[in-house]
Amino acid sequence: MSSVAPARPDKGEAPPPSRGGVADRIFSVNLRQSGIYVAFALIVALFAILTHGSLLSPENMSNVLVQNSYILILSIGMILVIIAGHIDLSAGSVVAVCGAISAVLMVNHHVPWPLAVVLTLVAGALIGAWQGYWIAYFEIPAFIVTLAGMLIFRALTLTVLGNQGIGPFPDQVRTLANGFLPGYFGNVGLGPLGGADLFTLIVGVIGVAGIVLTQWRARQGRAGYGQNVGPLPVFIVRMALAAFVVMFIVVQLARFKNLPVVLILLTVLVLAYTLLTTRAVFGRHMYALGGNLQAARLSGIKTKSVVFLLFVNMGVLAAIAGVIFAGRLNQAGPTAGTNFELDSIAAAFIGGAAVQGGVGKVVGAITGGLIMAVINNGMSLLGAPSERVMLIKGLVLLAAVAFDVWAKRRAGTSR
Repeated sequence: MSSVAPARPDKGEAPPPSRGGVADRIFSVNLRQSGIYVAFALIVALFAILTHGSLLSPENMSNVLVQNSYILILSIGMILVIIAGHIDLSAGSVVAVCGAISAVLMVNHHVPWPLAVVLTLVAGALIGAWQGYWIAYFEIPAFIVTLAGMLIFRALTLTVLGNQGIGPFPDQVRTLANGFLPGYFGNVGLGPLGGADLFTLIVGVIGVAGIVLTQWRARQGRAGYGQNVGPLPVFIVRMALAAFVVMFIVVQLARFKNLPVVLILLTVLVLAYTLLTTRAVFGRHMYALGGNLQAARLSGIKTKSVVFLLFVNMGVLAAIAGVIFAGRLNQAGPTAGTNFELDSIAAAFIGGAAVQGGVGKVVGAITGGLIMAVINNGMSLLGAPSERVMLIKGLVLLAAVAFDVWAKRRAGTSR
């Protein structure tokens, strides 16, 4: 009996990919996209064990979010700048000078706080426009312009405040930085967990439903275009894990008091900038600019306008962070914002931004900022000295960037 030999591909025809090769590529893509979230979960679990659960207590979780809100706000603006292939070293100094401006308006000149906040945001926009003009239209590297800005705006802060801070701030501004929403519907019992604010729980359920619906629609849209969407069971597990994490945080916040006001502001900013980067034309132009500047120019994108607006936006977000930070401390101090630019840059890179630009997500920057916050808080609960905290943060940042470089090289060699 003769056997039929299996058909072999012609020399000019590429052999079909092996199962292992496809699996490796899928794994590498998922690792690069989801690695930051896995790392965040592992870091939280580690410090939860080391602190015997103190890290995840209701009061501590609320403090972590409130105390790091201004860094998270800065991280949103910073990752947009980095995606476009630039950097901003002046963010901390802009936070300080904007906090000083708001203090002078509210405390010294008794300007009504809503008007003072608006004027402070305008000042931040003008500062961003000043730096964006030199970067976009004079084509001076952002590193140099913002390094100069770091010195200039710190000097202006010292000129305005001297060696003393200005305060106290109006109660409304302090509430924005430290306050909580009132309990609209009272408390509800959660058995052994005790009482929790009902309104906060309702907001959490609505948020989870929104996340699941948004992700399902995105999955259906990709499937409609013939893109790979992955197995349905994997999608269900991912959504279940996301729902668990969100509701765990919400329940802990509801058990302590309720939703922090600054968390509402941060959520609105995250949603708005996520839509900007994923759905708006400006967002596509920003990614194109960071991916390949020359190609973006040849395709008709007004690259100078995009860069200019990105730095204007960075100035506005730094002004928001400046008001919140000053309101939290109840005074504007000359040393405010020190090293904030480093923390926000680290958050962006840990959150998945590429060193060369063109890659990054707003949610990733927030996750990177939360990783830094958990490290700070966890080490503080353990009584670790400041130098050890800086050591750990530096190693985490180096590991994140090294992973990004390794993932790119692996993707390049697998093609």
